[in-house]
Amino acid sequence: MSAQPRPTGTVPNPVIPGFHPDPSVCRVGEDYYLVCSSFEYFPGIPVLHSRDLVHWRQIGNALDRPSQLRLPLDQPSSGGVFAPTLRHHDGRFHLIVTNVSDRGTVLLTATDPAGPWSDPLHLPGVPGIDPDLAWDEDGTCWVTVNGIAQVRIDPATGETLGEPQRLWSGTPGALAPEAPHLYRIGRWWYLMIAEGGTERGHGVSIARGRTPSGPFEPCPHNPVLTHRSTARPVQNTGHADLVQAPDGSWWMVLLAVRPRGGTPGWHVLGRETFLAPVEWVDGWPVVGEVPLELPTPSWPLHPVPEVPTRDDFDGAALDPQWISVRRRPAELVTTGERPGWLTLRAAGASLDAPDVVFVGRRQQHHACRARTLVDPAGGRGGLAVRLDEEHHYEIEAGGGEVKVLARVGPLRSEVASRPVPAGAVVLGVEIVPEPPRGSRTGPDTLSFGIEEPDGSFTVLAALGGRYLSTEVAGGFTGRVVGMYAAAGTVHFDRFDYEATPLP
Repeated sequence: MSAQPRPTGTVPNPVIPGFHPDPSVCRVGEDYYLVCSSFEYFPGIPVLHSRDLVHWRQIGNALDRPSQLRLPLDQPSSGGVFAPTLRHHDGRFHLIVTNVSDRGTVLLTATDPAGPWSDPLHLPGVPGIDPDLAWDEDGTCWVTVNGIAQVRIDPATGETLGEPQRLWSGTPGALAPEAPHLYRIGRWWYLMIAEGGTERGHGVSIARGRTPSGPFEPCPHNPVLTHRSTARPVQNTGHADLVQAPDGSWWMVLLAVRPRGGTPGWHVLGRETFLAPVEWVDGWPVVGEVPLELPTPSWPLHPVPEVPTRDDFDGAALDPQWISVRRRPAELVTTGERPGWLTLRAAGASLDAPDVVFVGRRQQHHACRARTLVDPAGGRGGLAVRLDEEHHYEIEAGGGEVKVLARVGPLRSEVASRPVPAGAVVLGVEIVPEPPRGSRTGPDTLSFGIEEPDGSFTVLAALGGRYLSTEVAGGFTGRVVGMYAAAGTVHFDRFDYEATPLP
C-alpha cells in the first residue's frame, strides 16, 4: 500500500513500514520468514513471509493465545515482549524471546511459522534480553544475550548447560552492547551486535572467531553500519540480522526510523524494518548507507496481496494485523454478536487505563487517513491514535455528542465537541505532515472529525503530532490507530485505513 511515486528501477525502503522493530529473519528454501518485537500488545510477535525480501505479508502472530503471553496490567507500556530471534533447525522453526513483564526468556517451536506455535518453554538460566539461537556442528545449542554473554542450553528441556560466559562486548566505551546474533559463515563464527543505544547513536558492529564461544577479534572497520552524526533521512540504524539469498548474495534486515520536522526531528511510526545489501571484503561484511529507495534486486519480485484498506468484520476472527493492549478477552471483543460488526465491551474507562478495550493496527504511512462507522448503542467509544497510556488522541461518540479528547503526559482535555443525532456516526482522522516552517516544524497534524451524510469531512480539531512521538513520550513503540470502548457496549461496522499523497 503506497500513495507515493518512486523512481524507476527501485523498491521502497523500509520494506516493512510502521512499528516493526528488532527484526529477525531466516530463509528456508526460497521462503523468508521474519519476526519483530511487540511489547505490550496482544497478540504478540508478528510473523511475516516473503519470497523476495522486499514484499512482506503478515501470516500470523507467534503468541496468539493467552496461555502463551501474559502481560500484567500493572506493567507500563514498552514492557512485555522484547527482541525475538527466529531460526530454522532440524526441520522446525525455533523462536526465542524475552517477556520482561512476566517469565523472562522463553523458547517456542513450530513446524509452520504461520502457527500454531508451542506454549513457551521457560529458560530460567538464560539471563538478560535479546536472546539469540545458534547450533554448532555437533548439535550444541548456544544462546547469546545482551551484555554480551553466552550459555549452552538443551532446547528440549530448557536446562542450561554450564554458567553464562562473557564474550566480546563491542567497541570499548560504546553504550549498550545488545542484539547479538551468532553465525557460522565459511571457516568463521561471526558475532554481530548492536551498540550505541537505540536512539541516534545506534550502530552495528561485528567480530569473528574460530569457535562459537570465541575468542573474537573485532572488525577493523567497526561499526559496519551507522548513520549517527549524519543528515540522512534514515536514522537510528541498528539491531540487525543477516540472511543469504538463494543466489549467494547477502542481505541485512535492521531497524531504523524516519524522523520528520525540525529540531530535534520526531519519529512517529516507531522503529521500522529496513533492508540493506551486504558485500564481503577480506572476510568482513561491508554495508553501505541505508536509503529510502533500494535498487530493484536481480531476482524476480513476488508482490503479495496488500492488506485490505477496509475491514468489514465479516469473519469469525480478526485478521492478524489487529492488536490490542495487553489482552483481548473473547467476552469483550467479538465479531460474532452482531454479524458484520466488531463489538467491544468496555473495561477501562478511557485510553488512560491499562485495561482499555482497544483493537488497532499500526500506522504505516506519514500521510494517511482512517474512518470507522461506530454505533455507541448507549455506550461510549470511538477512534483513537495511541502511543501509550499518557500519549493518545481520540474522537469519541456517545450520549448524543461527539468529542475530541487529548492526553499528553499529565494533561487530559476535551478539545472540541458537537451534538449528533442518535445512532451510528462515521468518525475519522486525517494525518498530514506539517509544512516546513523552520526549526520548530513538527512532524505532522492529526485532524479529527465527522464524515457528513454527503461524504464530506468536517474537522472538529487539528492536533500537533509531536506529542505522539517517541522523542516526546519515550518508549519503544510506534503509533497504533484503532477502535475502543470507554463505557458500555460499542459496535463498529467497518474500519478504513489508506495512505494519502504527501503534500
